[in-house]
Amino acid sequence: MKKKFWLTNVLLEVGYVGDENNTYTTKTDLYHLKIVDGKIVEKKEKKDKISPEENQIDCKGLLAIPSLKEMHNHLDKTYLSLDWKACTPAKNLEERLRLEAMELEELSTTVKQRASKMIELILSKGSTHIRTHVNIDPYIGLKNLEGVYEALDSYSDQLTYDIVAFPQHGLLKGDVIPLMKEALNSGATLIGGLDPAGIDKNIEQSLFEVMNLATEFDVDIDIHLHDGGHVGYYTIDKLAEMVEEAKWHNRVAISHAFCLGEVPLQQAEHMSDQLSDLGISIMSTIPITKSLPPIALLDKKGVNVHLGCDGFYDSWGPFGNGDVLEKVTRYCETYRKSDEISLSQSLKYATGGITPLNKAGEHQWPNVGDEASLVLVNASCTAEAVARTSERKAVLNKGNFTQIQQHKSFITT
Repeated sequence: MKKKFWLTNVLLEVGYVGDENNTYTTKTDLYHLKIVDGKIVEKKEKKDKISPEENQIDCKGLLAIPSLKEMHNHLDKTYLSLDWKACTPAKNLEERLRLEAMELEELSTTVKQRASKMIELILSKGSTHIRTHVNIDPYIGLKNLEGVYEALDSYSDQLTYDIVAFPQHGLLKGDVIPLMKEALNSGATLIGGLDPAGIDKNIEQSLFEVMNLATEFDVDIDIHLHDGGHVGYYTIDKLAEMVEEAKWHNRVAISHAFCLGEVPLQQAEHMSDQLSDLGISIMSTIPITKSLPPIALLDKKGVNVHLGCDGFYDSWGPFGNGDVLEKVTRYCETYRKSDEISLSQSLKYATGGITPLNKAGEHQWPNVGDEASLVLVNASCTAEAVARTSERKAVLNKGNFTQIQQHKSFITT
Protein backbone atom coordinates (compact mmCIF):
# COMPACT_ATOMS: atom_id res chain seq x y z
CA MET A 1 0.00 0.00 0.00
CA LYS A 2 1.42 3.35 -1.04
CA LYS A 3 2.02 5.98 1.61
CA LYS A 4 0.90 9.32 0.20
CA PHE A 5 0.05 12.72 1.61
CA TRP A 6 0.34 16.44 0.88
CA LEU A 7 2.52 18.89 2.75
CA THR A 8 0.53 22.08 2.32
CA ASN A 9 1.56 25.72 2.80
CA VAL A 10 5.27 25.01 2.70
CA LEU A 11 7.43 28.12 2.31
CA LEU A 12 9.93 27.68 -0.57
CA GLU A 13 12.54 29.99 -2.02
CA VAL A 14 12.06 31.18 -5.61
CA GLY A 15 14.88 33.71 -6.19
CA TYR A 16 17.10 36.54 -4.99
CA VAL A 17 15.96 40.13 -5.44
CA GLY A 18 18.59 42.88 -5.62
CA ASP A 19 18.38 46.67 -5.39
CA GLU A 20 20.50 49.49 -6.80
CA ASN A 21 23.05 48.96 -4.01
CA ASN A 22 23.46 45.26 -4.82
CA THR A 23 21.78 44.37 -1.57
CA TYR A 24 19.81 41.16 -1.93
CA THR A 25 16.84 39.59 -0.25
CA THR A 26 15.28 36.18 -0.82
CA LYS A 27 11.90 35.90 -2.51
CA THR A 28 9.68 33.09 -1.23
CA ASP A 29 6.21 31.72 -1.85
CA LEU A 30 3.91 29.05 -0.47
CA TYR A 31 3.56 25.67 -2.19
CA HIS A 32 1.96 22.30 -1.69
CA LEU A 33 4.10 19.15 -2.08
CA LYS A 34 2.60 15.73 -2.73
CA ILE A 35 4.66 12.89 -1.31
CA VAL A 36 4.23 9.29 -2.38
CA ASP A 37 6.44 6.51 -1.05
CA GLY A 38 9.17 8.90 0.01
CA LYS A 39 9.30 10.94 -3.21
CA ILE A 40 7.97 14.36 -4.17
CA VAL A 41 5.62 13.54 -7.05
CA GLU A 42 3.73 16.81 -7.45
CA LYS A 43 4.24 20.47 -6.62
CA LYS A 44 1.44 23.04 -6.65
CA GLU A 45 1.20 26.76 -5.97
CA LYS A 46 -0.77 27.94 -2.96
CA LYS A 47 -3.73 29.02 -5.11
CA ASP A 48 -4.19 25.50 -6.46
CA LYS A 49 -6.82 23.47 -4.66
CA ILE A 50 -6.29 20.01 -3.23
CA SER A 51 -9.10 17.51 -2.84
CA PRO A 52 -10.25 17.34 0.79
CA GLU A 53 -10.29 13.55 0.42
CA GLU A 54 -6.49 13.46 0.21
CA ASN A 55 -4.37 13.35 3.37
CA GLN A 56 -2.92 16.77 4.16
CA ILE A 57 -0.45 18.13 6.67
CA ASP A 58 -0.60 21.90 7.02
CA CYS A 59 2.93 23.31 7.51
CA LYS A 60 1.55 26.80 8.17
CA GLY A 61 4.27 28.71 6.35
CA LEU A 62 7.30 26.96 7.78
CA LEU A 63 10.35 27.10 5.53
CA ALA A 64 11.58 23.88 3.92
CA ILE A 65 15.32 23.32 3.58
CA PRO A 66 17.10 20.14 2.46
CA SER A 67 17.74 17.64 5.23
CA LEU A 68 21.19 17.88 6.78
CA LYS A 69 24.11 15.45 6.74
CA GLU A 70 26.28 14.86 9.82
CA MET A 71 29.54 13.93 8.07
CA HIS A 72 32.00 13.53 10.93
CA ASN A 73 30.90 11.91 14.14
CA HIS A 74 31.86 9.30 16.78
CA LEU A 75 28.69 7.59 17.98
CA ASP A 76 30.62 5.07 20.06
CA LYS A 77 32.44 7.59 22.26
CA THR A 78 29.63 9.66 23.79
CA TYR A 79 28.64 9.57 27.47
CA LEU A 80 25.05 10.53 26.58
CA SER A 81 22.48 8.55 28.62
CA LEU A 82 25.05 8.08 31.41
CA ASP A 83 25.50 10.27 34.46
CA TRP A 84 27.26 13.58 33.91
CA LYS A 85 31.02 13.76 34.14
CA ALA A 86 33.52 16.27 32.85
CA CYS A 87 36.75 15.33 31.08
CA THR A 88 39.91 14.25 32.82
CA PRO A 89 42.59 16.77 31.80
CA ALA A 90 45.34 15.46 29.48
CA LYS A 91 48.70 17.05 28.69
CA ASN A 92 48.88 15.81 25.09
CA LEU A 93 47.33 13.49 22.50
CA GLU A 94 49.27 10.48 23.73
CA GLU A 95 47.90 10.90 27.25
CA ARG A 96 44.39 11.50 25.94
CA LEU A 97 44.53 8.21 24.03
CA ARG A 98 45.81 6.43 27.15
CA LEU A 99 42.93 7.81 29.23
CA GLU A 100 40.43 6.78 26.58
CA ALA A 101 41.86 3.26 26.42
CA MET A 102 41.39 2.85 30.20
CA GLU A 103 37.61 3.18 29.92
CA LEU A 104 36.95 1.42 26.61
CA GLU A 105 36.10 -1.96 28.14
CA GLU A 106 33.65 -0.48 30.65
CA LEU A 107 31.92 1.70 28.04
CA SER A 108 31.67 -1.14 25.52
CA THR A 109 28.72 -2.64 27.44
CA THR A 110 26.52 0.41 26.75
CA VAL A 111 27.47 1.27 23.15
CA LYS A 112 24.02 0.73 21.61
CA GLN A 113 22.30 2.66 24.42
CA ARG A 114 24.67 5.63 24.21
CA ALA A 115 24.80 5.69 20.39
CA SER A 116 20.98 5.61 20.22
CA LYS A 117 20.75 8.67 22.45
CA MET A 118 23.19 10.49 20.23
CA ILE A 119 21.33 9.46 17.07
CA GLU A 120 18.06 10.83 18.47
CA LEU A 121 19.71 14.15 19.27
CA ILE A 122 21.27 14.40 15.80
CA LEU A 123 17.93 13.55 14.17
CA SER A 124 16.17 16.25 16.17
CA LYS A 125 18.57 18.82 14.71
CA GLY A 126 17.68 17.92 11.12
CA SER A 127 20.33 15.44 10.00
CA THR A 128 19.06 12.33 8.22
CA HIS A 129 22.49 11.00 7.30
CA ILE A 130 25.29 10.20 9.75
CA ARG A 131 28.88 9.31 8.97
CA THR A 132 30.32 7.84 12.13
CA HIS A 133 33.86 6.72 12.84
CA VAL A 134 33.97 3.71 15.16
CA ASN A 135 36.98 2.60 17.20
CA ILE A 136 38.58 -0.62 15.98
CA ASP A 137 41.41 -1.37 18.37
CA PRO A 138 43.13 -4.16 20.32
CA TYR A 139 41.45 -3.20 23.59
CA ILE A 140 37.86 -4.08 22.66
CA GLY A 141 38.07 -5.50 19.14
CA LEU A 142 34.75 -5.02 17.33
CA LYS A 143 32.52 -4.38 20.37
CA ASN A 144 31.94 -0.72 19.49
CA LEU A 145 31.19 -1.58 15.88
CA GLU A 146 28.61 -4.16 16.92
CA GLY A 147 26.79 -1.74 19.22
CA VAL A 148 26.84 1.18 16.78
CA TYR A 149 25.62 -1.00 13.92
CA GLU A 150 22.70 -2.25 16.01
CA ALA A 151 21.80 1.30 17.01
CA LEU A 152 21.90 2.66 13.46
CA ASP A 153 19.95 -0.30 12.10
CA SER A 154 17.13 0.37 14.57
CA TYR A 155 16.73 3.86 13.04
CA SER A 156 17.05 2.72 9.42
CA ASP A 157 13.67 4.17 8.40
CA GLN A 158 14.74 7.59 9.67
CA LEU A 159 18.29 7.94 8.39
CA THR A 160 21.07 6.64 6.17
CA TYR A 161 24.61 6.16 7.40
CA ASP A 162 28.27 5.39 6.78
CA ILE A 163 30.37 3.48 9.32
CA VAL A 164 34.10 4.16 9.15
CA ALA A 165 36.43 1.56 10.65
CA PHE A 166 38.67 3.88 12.66
CA PRO A 167 42.05 2.86 14.16
CA GLN A 168 41.94 5.44 16.98
CA HIS A 169 44.98 4.00 18.72
CA GLY A 170 47.06 3.50 15.58
CA LEU A 171 46.84 1.37 12.45
CA LEU A 172 50.37 -0.05 12.51
CA LYS A 173 50.36 -1.28 16.10
CA GLY A 174 49.78 -4.90 17.12
CA ASP A 175 47.06 -6.78 15.26
CA VAL A 176 44.98 -3.78 14.21
CA ILE A 177 45.08 -4.44 10.46
CA PRO A 178 43.49 -7.92 10.82
CA LEU A 179 40.84 -6.31 13.05
CA MET A 180 40.19 -3.66 10.38
CA LYS A 181 39.65 -6.42 7.84
CA GLU A 182 37.25 -8.15 10.18
CA ALA A 183 35.40 -4.86 10.68
CA LEU A 184 35.01 -4.39 6.92
CA ASN A 185 33.43 -7.83 6.78
CA SER A 186 31.15 -7.04 9.73
CA GLY A 187 29.28 -3.84 8.88
CA ALA A 188 31.88 -1.10 8.43
CA THR A 189 31.41 0.60 5.06
CA LEU A 190 34.53 2.82 4.85
CA ILE A 191 38.15 2.56 5.91
CA GLY A 192 39.66 5.20 8.17
CA GLY A 193 43.08 6.24 9.34
CA LEU A 194 44.70 8.56 11.84
CA ASP A 195 47.72 10.89 11.66
CA PRO A 196 50.21 8.81 9.65
CA ALA A 197 53.04 10.92 11.08
CA GLY A 198 51.89 11.80 14.59
CA ILE A 199 50.35 8.45 15.56
CA ASP A 200 51.69 5.79 13.18
CA LYS A 201 55.15 7.41 12.87
CA ASN A 202 55.40 6.23 9.25
CA ILE A 203 53.54 8.32 6.69
CA GLU A 204 54.09 6.15 3.63
CA GLN A 205 53.43 2.81 5.33
CA SER A 206 50.31 4.05 7.10
CA LEU A 207 48.81 5.48 3.91
CA PHE A 208 49.79 2.37 1.95
CA GLU A 209 47.94 0.12 4.39
CA VAL A 210 44.83 2.33 4.25
CA MET A 211 44.83 2.31 0.46
CA ASN A 212 45.52 -1.41 0.37
CA LEU A 213 42.50 -2.10 2.58
CA ALA A 214 40.33 0.22 0.49
CA THR A 215 41.18 -1.51 -2.77
CA GLU A 216 41.00 -5.02 -1.29
CA PHE A 217 37.50 -4.45 0.11
CA ASP A 218 36.35 -1.92 -2.54
CA VAL A 219 35.41 0.76 0.01
CA ASP A 220 35.86 4.51 0.27
CA ILE A 221 38.37 6.22 2.58
CA ASP A 222 37.98 8.89 5.27
CA ILE A 223 41.10 9.58 7.32
CA HIS A 224 41.65 11.86 10.30
CA LEU A 225 44.54 14.24 9.72
CA HIS A 226 45.45 16.48 12.65
CA ASP A 227 49.15 16.62 11.72
CA GLY A 228 49.78 20.28 10.96
CA GLY A 229 51.90 22.49 8.74
CA HIS A 230 54.26 21.00 6.20
CA VAL A 231 54.10 17.51 7.74
CA GLY A 232 50.35 17.41 7.21
CA TYR A 233 50.73 18.93 3.75
CA TYR A 234 53.26 16.26 2.78
CA THR A 235 50.84 13.59 4.03
CA ILE A 236 48.05 14.90 1.80
CA ASP A 237 50.46 15.08 -1.13
CA LYS A 238 51.46 11.42 -0.65
CA LEU A 239 47.83 10.38 -0.27
CA ALA A 240 46.96 12.21 -3.48
CA GLU A 241 49.70 10.27 -5.29
CA MET A 242 48.28 6.97 -4.05
CA VAL A 243 44.71 7.95 -4.96
CA GLU A 244 45.79 8.75 -8.50
CA GLU A 245 47.81 5.56 -8.82
CA ALA A 246 44.95 3.39 -7.52
CA LYS A 247 42.40 5.35 -9.57
CA TRP A 248 40.41 5.91 -6.36
CA HIS A 249 38.94 9.19 -7.68
CA ASN A 250 35.88 10.59 -5.86
CA ARG A 251 36.25 7.97 -3.11
CA VAL A 252 38.46 9.69 -0.53
CA ALA A 253 37.86 12.24 2.23
CA ILE A 254 40.26 13.93 4.64
CA SER A 255 38.81 14.96 7.97
CA HIS A 256 40.12 18.08 9.73
CA ALA A 257 43.07 18.86 7.38
CA PHE A 258 44.21 21.75 9.59
CA CYS A 259 47.48 21.86 7.66
CA LEU A 260 45.81 23.38 4.60
CA GLY A 261 45.21 26.53 6.63
CA GLU A 262 48.77 26.60 7.96
CA VAL A 263 50.81 26.63 4.74
CA PRO A 264 51.42 29.56 2.36
CA LEU A 265 48.50 30.47 0.10
CA GLN A 266 50.31 29.34 -3.04
CA GLN A 267 50.71 25.83 -1.60
CA ALA A 268 47.11 25.75 -0.46
CA GLU A 269 45.96 26.74 -3.94
CA HIS A 270 48.13 24.06 -5.56
CA MET A 271 46.81 21.38 -3.23
CA SER A 272 43.22 22.54 -3.71
CA ASP A 273 43.63 21.97 -7.46
CA GLN A 274 44.95 18.47 -6.78
CA LEU A 275 42.09 17.64 -4.42
CA SER A 276 39.57 18.89 -6.95
CA ASP A 277 41.08 16.88 -9.80
CA LEU A 278 41.03 13.69 -7.71
CA GLY A 279 37.62 14.29 -6.13
CA ILE A 280 39.04 14.24 -2.60
CA SER A 281 36.62 15.82 -0.11
CA ILE A 282 37.40 17.76 3.06
CA MET A 283 35.44 17.21 6.28
CA SER A 284 35.57 19.96 8.91
CA THR A 285 34.05 20.35 12.35
CA ILE A 286 34.74 24.12 12.49
CA PRO A 287 36.64 23.99 15.79
CA ILE A 288 37.28 27.30 17.54
CA THR A 289 40.72 26.34 18.85
CA LYS A 290 42.42 25.14 15.63
CA SER A 291 43.37 26.54 12.24
CA LEU A 292 40.73 25.71 9.68
CA PRO A 293 41.27 24.53 6.13
CA PRO A 294 40.59 27.39 3.68
CA ILE A 295 36.97 26.46 3.00
CA ALA A 296 36.20 29.34 0.63
CA LEU A 297 39.30 28.57 -1.45
CA LEU A 298 38.52 24.85 -1.52
CA ASP A 299 34.96 25.58 -2.59
CA LYS A 300 36.12 27.96 -5.32
CA LYS A 301 38.44 25.26 -6.67
CA GLY A 302 35.60 22.73 -6.78
CA VAL A 303 36.52 20.68 -3.71
CA ASN A 304 33.54 19.24 -1.85
CA VAL A 305 33.51 20.43 1.77
CA HIS A 306 31.24 18.84 4.38
CA LEU A 307 30.67 19.63 8.05
CA GLY A 308 30.18 17.48 11.12
CA CYS A 309 29.93 17.81 14.88
CA ASP A 310 32.68 15.28 15.75
CA GLY A 311 32.30 13.36 19.00
CA PHE A 312 30.56 15.25 21.79
CA TYR A 313 30.13 14.84 25.51
CA ASP A 314 32.80 12.16 25.78
CA SER A 315 36.31 11.66 27.16
CA TRP A 316 37.64 14.20 24.66
CA GLY A 317 35.31 17.06 25.54
CA PRO A 318 32.07 17.80 27.43
CA PHE A 319 30.65 20.13 24.76
CA GLY A 320 28.49 19.75 21.64
CA ASN A 321 24.84 19.30 20.73
CA GLY A 322 24.74 17.43 17.41
CA ASP A 323 23.65 20.48 15.40
CA VAL A 324 25.30 20.68 11.97
CA LEU A 325 23.32 23.84 11.16
CA GLU A 326 25.04 25.49 14.12
CA LYS A 327 28.37 24.56 12.51
CA VAL A 328 27.32 26.49 9.40
CA THR A 329 26.36 29.45 11.59
CA ARG A 330 29.80 29.32 13.24
CA TYR A 331 31.55 29.12 9.86
CA CYS A 332 29.66 32.18 8.58
CA GLU A 333 30.33 34.14 11.75
CA THR A 334 34.04 33.24 11.73
CA TYR A 335 34.54 34.28 8.11
CA ARG A 336 32.02 37.15 8.11
CA LYS A 337 29.70 35.60 5.58
CA SER A 338 26.99 38.05 6.58
CA ASP A 339 25.24 39.02 3.33
CA GLU A 340 22.09 37.28 2.10
CA ILE A 341 23.64 35.20 -0.67
CA SER A 342 26.74 34.13 1.29
CA LEU A 343 24.60 32.99 4.21
CA SER A 344 22.17 31.18 1.95
CA GLN A 345 24.81 29.41 -0.12
CA SER A 346 26.77 28.27 2.95
CA LEU A 347 23.96 25.85 3.79
CA LYS A 348 25.45 23.45 1.22
CA TYR A 349 28.26 22.52 3.62
CA ALA A 350 25.63 20.82 5.82
CA THR A 351 23.43 19.28 3.10
CA GLY A 352 25.87 17.46 0.87
CA GLY A 353 25.96 20.38 -1.56
CA ILE A 354 22.23 21.07 -1.99
CA THR A 355 20.78 24.59 -1.65
CA PRO A 356 17.27 25.73 -2.61
CA LEU A 357 18.74 28.41 -4.92
CA ASN A 358 22.03 28.53 -6.80
CA LYS A 359 24.33 31.56 -6.64
CA ALA A 360 22.44 33.19 -9.51
CA GLY A 361 19.19 32.87 -7.59
CA GLU A 362 17.77 30.12 -9.79
CA HIS A 363 15.55 27.53 -8.14
CA GLN A 364 17.14 24.10 -7.81
CA TRP A 365 15.37 22.39 -4.87
CA PRO A 366 12.87 20.87 -4.25
CA ASN A 367 11.70 19.44 -7.55
CA VAL A 368 9.31 16.72 -8.59
CA GLY A 369 11.21 13.45 -8.44
CA ASP A 370 13.37 14.49 -5.49
CA GLU A 371 13.55 12.40 -2.36
CA ALA A 372 11.19 13.79 0.29
CA SER A 373 13.95 14.43 2.83
CA LEU A 374 13.64 17.91 4.28
CA VAL A 375 13.57 20.00 7.42
CA LEU A 376 10.83 22.46 8.31
CA VAL A 377 12.31 25.45 10.13
CA ASN A 378 10.92 28.56 11.74
CA ALA A 379 12.58 31.08 9.40
CA SER A 380 11.68 33.35 6.51
CA CYS A 381 14.53 32.12 4.27
CA THR A 382 17.70 30.02 4.28
CA ALA A 383 19.87 33.04 5.06
CA GLU A 384 17.93 33.65 8.28
CA ALA A 385 17.98 29.95 9.15
CA VAL A 386 21.78 29.92 8.87
CA ALA A 387 22.39 33.23 10.63
CA ARG A 388 20.01 32.52 13.50
CA THR A 389 20.39 28.72 13.69
CA SER A 390 16.61 28.60 13.47
CA GLU A 391 14.49 26.09 15.34
CA ARG A 392 13.77 22.86 13.54
CA LYS A 393 10.05 22.10 13.78
CA ALA A 394 9.98 18.79 11.89
CA VAL A 395 12.32 16.48 10.01
CA LEU A 396 11.38 14.15 7.17
CA ASN A 397 13.50 11.32 5.80
CA LYS A 398 12.15 9.82 2.58
CA GLY A 399 8.68 10.93 3.56
CA ASN A 400 8.88 9.64 7.15
CA PHE A 401 8.73 12.01 10.09
CA THR A 402 11.65 11.16 12.38
CA GLN A 403 10.83 9.56 15.74
CA ILE A 404 12.17 12.51 17.72
CA GLN A 405 9.80 14.84 15.86
CA GLN A 406 6.55 12.94 16.27
CA HIS A 407 5.09 15.87 18.22
CA LYS A 408 3.74 18.06 15.42
CA SER A 409 1.91 20.81 17.27
CA PHE A 410 2.27 23.15 14.28
CA ILE A 411 0.19 20.99 11.91
CA THR A 412 -3.34 19.83 11.36
CA THR A 413 -4.39 16.89 9.23
